[in-house]
Amino acid sequence: MEGEINNLILVWSIVFASLFYIHKVAQIIPTGNSRIIAIFPVIILFLLLPLNFTSIHFAGITSFFISWLSTFKLMLLTFNQGPLSSHPPIPLSLFIPLACFPIKIQQPSQTKKPHKSPLNHVIKITILALLIRVYAYKAHIHPHIILLCYSLHMYLMLEMILSLFAAVVRALVRVELEPHFNEPYLATSLQDFWGRRWNLMVSNILHPTVYRPVRSVAGRLGLSRWAAIPAVLATFLVSGLMHELIFYNIGRLRPSGEMIGFFLLHGVSLSVEIVVKKLCEGRLRLPRIVSGVLTLGYVIYTSFWLFFPPFLRAKSDLKSCRESLAFIEFVRNHRLVEPSEVSCPFL
Repeated sequence: MEGEINNLILVWSIVFASLFYIHKVAQIIPTGNSRIIAIFPVIILFLLLPLNFTSIHFAGITSFFISWLSTFKLMLLTFNQGPLSSHPPIPLSLFIPLACFPIKIQQPSQTKKPHKSPLNHVIKITILALLIRVYAYKAHIHPHIILLCYSLHMYLMLEMILSLFAAVVRALVRVELEPHFNEPYLATSLQDFWGRRWNLMVSNILHPTVYRPVRSVAGRLGLSRWAAIPAVLATFLVSGLMHELIFYNIGRLRPSGEMIGFFLLHGVSLSVEIVVKKLCEGRLRLPRIVSGVLTLGYVIYTSFWLFFPPFLRAKSDLKSCRESLAFIEFVRNHRLVEPSEVSCPFL
């Protein structure tokens, strides 16, 4: 664990130094080939940085934050677009967290969304603790029930990690940030789930980098009414590719294509949903409770089929548990917790 901590310090020091350089580049070099040449090596570096880790936690977080979201923000900055582009320039103290963390500043013109109550977080932490206890009996539980628990576990952990980073940034730079999730279990359609509720920082970065350019091209090709279809398909394809990259960095297994298949399937399904809604012009509406159950059921079932198999093949659940125990021992230095006092429910 000590070696991984050293790697973490080294990698994120490189990230901060690179972003300091990018901040100067954006001020000095105008949009054009010169800026592309100046920024492109940093994008390549950010894609490779997670390979320095063997820890799935460090590799996964760095892949998501840096190799995906940060590189896409830098691509937009190359063309003087996106959250890092501003006139006058964004101060360095705000530029760095905006570039390397999954956050988005809430604009004054937007309706201020209330922060979730402490009770909301307490409930979710309690559920997560119960899930961890359930894993101790996984040998006696149907595999599909365990996968359902994994689905809920992944959502809760992702929301808590992102909320933690957002809280730190909010306290340091004193700005209001947009939420990362909007209660995805209340989704009533795939459009609602992927576009307005699930992991909104990904939607916010894929929209200007993939969806909007592809839709613009499709519109110029005479597909104005259906321009959203190729844009949706391209967006989900890119999302699938980036998830394959993250899972490769986590498990170091040869990509199977299942992650791309999962997101392409949802891209096609969402496209069908768009077509049906356009053709029916609002005449076909299911009760919210019915559409909600169908939406969540479809997302969960397809994740069992395509999303979780590469996760399980890499034994990510076991590795995650072992790393957590190793981290506890490292932090407490064997004084507050003896190895016999902690156990892994996956083992």
